[in-house]
Amino acid sequence: MARRYPRTGFNIGRPLSLVTLLLAALVSAPLSAAKVAGEPVLQPYLVKYSTSARGMTVTLERELKDEGEGRYTLTNGGKLLVVGFHEVAVFSVEGSEIHPKSYIYQGTGLINRRREVHFTPGSDTVRSLYKDEWYELPYTEGTLDRMSQQEQLRLQLMAKENPRENLQVRIADGKRIRDYELVYVGEEVVDTPLGPVNTLHFERLHEEPDRESAMWLAPDWDYLMVKTIHVEDDKPVEVLLAEGSMAGTPLQALVP
Repeated sequence: MARRYPRTGFNIGRPLSLVTLLLAALVSAPLSAAKVAGEPVLQPYLVKYSTSARGMTVTLERELKDEGEGRYTLTNGGKLLVVGFHEVAVFSVEGSEIHPKSYIYQGTGLINRRREVHFTPGSDTVRSLYKDEWYELPYTEGTLDRMSQQEQLRLQLMAKENPRENLQVRIADGKRIRDYELVYVGEEVVDTPLGPVNTLHFERLHEEPDRESAMWLAPDWDYLMVKTIHVEDDKPVEVLLAEGSMAGTPLQALVP
């Protein structure tokens, strides 16, 4: 039987790994925010990132597929030597709001770890698989999974008249509900293999003093991620946009 746990406030928790933590805030693509009837629209994309940790480099590939009728599938994965992972989120969009359906993470190779999160329309609970045990978490409107929350942030920023503000996100993750805040830092030009890119810089608040996370989003590319950095125990991990396309159009840096 699934176990029930109360909701917790602003508890970030530990990531699956340094790399997969950063994948909770990644991606980039081109073109200014597309809109239909005044609402922001998620365009399909295929993007590759380069990440380095402990002196090693790995390529990550992420793809957002438009399945039609407001339904989307977001996949992400990478492999380093004999360790890899693949994750997929299924969700729908109504207006500027994402309605998550399911999230699955599968580790491969030496780390054969699996996590799942399932949302049932009309239910006040979320089912979450963590360390081979199912949990029932309290559901409130706006609760998302680790991947769909990234696309919700994009939609939220595209819909804002002033995107230079702090952001809050609630995620069903593991055996608890986690709330965290992204603090707006300022505008910054980020150098990428595609060239320099205008971005908005946000930092993620952590309870642990030895942890730091930051992300850089491109307004000209629908607020998708260009770069993320996570520091834990004085060990930094960086993820940087390498190449990609959106709606079939190759990414191009827009800064002269």
